[in-house]
Amino acid sequence: MNGLPLFPTTTVGSFPKPPYLLEARRKRLRGQIEPEQLRQLEEQATREWIQRQEELGLDVFVDGEMYRGDMVAYFADEMEGFAIAGLVRSYGNRYYPKPVVVGPVGRRRPITVEWFRFAQSLTGKPVKGMLTGPYTIAEWSFNEYYPTRRELVLELARAIHEEAVDLERAGARFIQIDEPAIHTRPDEDFDLAREAMEIVTDGLSAYTITHVCYGDVPRIYPRMLDLPVHQIDLALKNEDFALLEVFRQHRFTKDIGLGVIDAHSHRVETAEEVLDGIRRSLEVFEPRQVYVSPDCGLKTRTIDETVGKLAAMVEGARRAREELGAG
Repeated sequence: MNGLPLFPTTTVGSFPKPPYLLEARRKRLRGQIEPEQLRQLEEQATREWIQRQEELGLDVFVDGEMYRGDMVAYFADEMEGFAIAGLVRSYGNRYYPKPVVVGPVGRRRPITVEWFRFAQSLTGKPVKGMLTGPYTIAEWSFNEYYPTRRELVLELARAIHEEAVDLERAGARFIQIDEPAIHTRPDEDFDLAREAMEIVTDGLSAYTITHVCYGDVPRIYPRMLDLPVHQIDLALKNEDFALLEVFRQHRFTKDIGLGVIDAHSHRVETAEEVLDGIRRSLEVFEPRQVYVSPDCGLKTRTIDETVGKLAAMVEGARRAREELGAG
């Protein structure tokens, strides 16, 4: 397990942006500050989140995505072949910029590598390389160029593969490929999503993860076990671990990123709740399969809520280790 303790603690990727950064991003949209000024504040916020993760005692860090807005639009903005159509409602009162494919897609340059290097330079703990998967980028974009979805998805997969290779060369020991849209059309083209992931992870030696948040996981299980990654990270807490009943019916053969913190609730969980979730998971998984994480990214929570939730998660995992004599 890459030298990690039992029940390694980590997060899914995003953290809330501090008020000074949110204000700076608004000013940048209005042309009131220069890109260099915004970059300095993004770096400051990244340092703060790395420091918080150190203080909390997490095992595998993320950079917090202080430089990103939407997970798909960020990659579309940085790649060839995209334009932005406008804002589309995601859920509640949250909107995201809708990308449009208007030409051949591909990388202009490395997208996330510089930020990974910066975050990794701030800590001796491993920092995950964080990528949005090709299937999700295609699913959450309008395609006005490629004759078929398949052509678009596979071309995006080749571009994301290049980024993954560059992250590994930069020292990333963990690479996460987020595919929240992977269960959107399970009966139509789940095989396409699997083929795309095969391209993304081909030849990598890093520990690979895919995050699939919420959605109808039972419709793609056990086929999701064919995804060529080491770990599948899933939301379990928000539905009181109901997915465990699905996994009892067919053995889960990969590592599990066990969502024990509800990322969509303002309530801060207790360490005892986290411990209970881990205990329940051990009825289905072997201890060495289990990584402990929130259900999803925490960017919609406040900073205080996020710190409280993560503190409970770390303490719950510590207690679980003690119970198994691995503390």
